[in-house]
Amino acid sequence: MYSRDTLVLLSHYLESGLSKSAIAKQLGISVRLVYHWIACGQLDRDLSDPAARVRVAGPPKLEPFKPLIQERLAQFPALSGVRLLAECRAAGYAGGYSQLTAYLARVRPRPEPAPLVRFETDPGGQAQFDFATFRFAWGTRYAVLVVLGYSRLLYVEFVPRQTALAVMQTLEHAFHAFGGVPREVLFDQLKAVIVTDHRGEGGRLLENAEFARFAAHWNFRIRACRAYRAQTKGKVERPVQYVRDNFVYGRTILGDADLAAQCTHWLETVANVRVHGTTKEVPAVRWIRDEQPVLQPLAARAYRSLVLSPPPVSPARLPRPPIPEVVVEQRALTAYADYAEAI
Repeated sequence: MYSRDTLVLLSHYLESGLSKSAIAKQLGISVRLVYHWIACGQLDRDLSDPAARVRVAGPPKLEPFKPLIQERLAQFPALSGVRLLAECRAAGYAGGYSQLTAYLARVRPRPEPAPLVRFETDPGGQAQFDFATFRFAWGTRYAVLVVLGYSRLLYVEFVPRQTALAVMQTLEHAFHAFGGVPREVLFDQLKAVIVTDHRGEGGRLLENAEFARFAAHWNFRIRACRAYRAQTKGKVERPVQYVRDNFVYGRTILGDADLAAQCTHWLETVANVRVHGTTKEVPAVRWIRDEQPVLQPLAARAYRSLVLSPPPVSPARLPRPPIPEVVVEQRALTAYADYAEAI
């Protein structure tokens, strides 16, 4: 027998917009029973009458077996519902699996989530690099995002392909925009940067030889996130969504040149002059005050790759020379008749 209070709670949860599966978990009953009560019109009864009772079922069949379940969970918190059902059945339980899982959802011990430790870097210590894919009317473009870890100063550039050359060229552009070079740059598992990563098995990180030469030219150390640990690159992961929502979404962009111009304007007037949500300071102010003075100096010249060459540039189509005007003598047909008679 279920009390009037149970039906009052059910009615309240439904009015609050809670899903029927969530209501079932809250009340410790099956979802099928929630649907049954609604279909049978039990909620249409006068629930204000204290004498109102609904006899739907007897005592829960699981009740005598709850001490057994609690004892097993105390010893083995991750024991599956299927295993517990088998053990309860062996002890005489004749109820269903849904009743057991609903109870488990309420009583199973849950480990405390590991605290999120925010990793902050010293001024000039680190920049983080990432790609993001955007689709425009004229084609797919990849946004290169480079952010200084301390000041959160952001650099964004759109490129047509994710190539090793694009990584190196955009990093050089970012260093010039920052006015210096950080001591290290953190990457995802980019093949243009990282060949293999055996750190999980006690090995080492194998860097792309060409990119290692590039890093030596610009005097920064290569760092890479461990596989499936991209959250360590959060300072640049979050700006990806910021670029999507605040810059690209809902904006009219006519082509690559317009995209580059609008992006530069957005960085200068919006992204780098807003108050950052984490540091509570303006990135451009924090960069000028604390970070730009301690960045490493720029290289004397751009890096020249030993194996990579820039994509060929199509020569500008020259206008065709004007076709000379040919003057055609026009005569009347009678002139040709006179000529024939003379012959």
